[in-house]
Amino acid sequence: MTQKEEFEQTYKILLLGDSSVGKTCFIKRYIDGTFQDAYLSTIGFDYKNKTVTLKSGKKVKIQIWDTAGQERFRTLVKSYYKGAHGVVLIYDVTSKSTFDGIKKWISQIKDEASSKIKIVLIANKIDSDERVVNTEEGEQLANSYNLDLFEASAKDNINVTEAFQDITEKIDAEFKDYKPQGQKLNDGKNKKRCCN
Repeated sequence: MTQKEEFEQTYKILLLGDSSVGKTCFIKRYIDGTFQDAYLSTIGFDYKNKTVTLKSGKKVKIQIWDTAGQERFRTLVKSYYKGAHGVVLIYDVTSKSTFDGIKKWISQIKDEASSKIKIVLIANKIDSDERVVNTEEGEQLANSYNLDLFEASAKDNINVTEAFQDITEKIDAEFKDYKPQGQKLNDGKNKKRCCN
């Protein structure tokens, strides 16, 4: 029998970005420490839990929601902003359209989420030789929205843990005194709800 892991609070983090930016690979690398080149597109949503130890020594649980990036699922995504504390917003450095799509995602976050929500921007797939979005462009975009930018690679495990640690620290600084009333997140085992 395993001992239940203790944590002080639970925070909900959404992974957002266009289809094929590597959201599922990013979360799998962080949670399982694994990488797979090919995944089917996420249909709907999937979530994973992880206990994180903050710099202060405090332990919190993060519930990370992997969301579908296709345009036809955008209206579904809106319902998952409720109760969200943070967003990991990802674009693919080998795809200019996913970079350009960040503005739409930020607009939706501003319209649908709490004004206190924390956002971190990820430039994924920096391991690729087919890069079309350079670091300077990413930094300009991040600065225009006052966001931290992490250049990352789920494949090579670059800045994956660091990005999640950063967003969790920011969330805890903002929400540590927040006590939800009547809302309990599912603390059971992860349930697969998509075809990844």
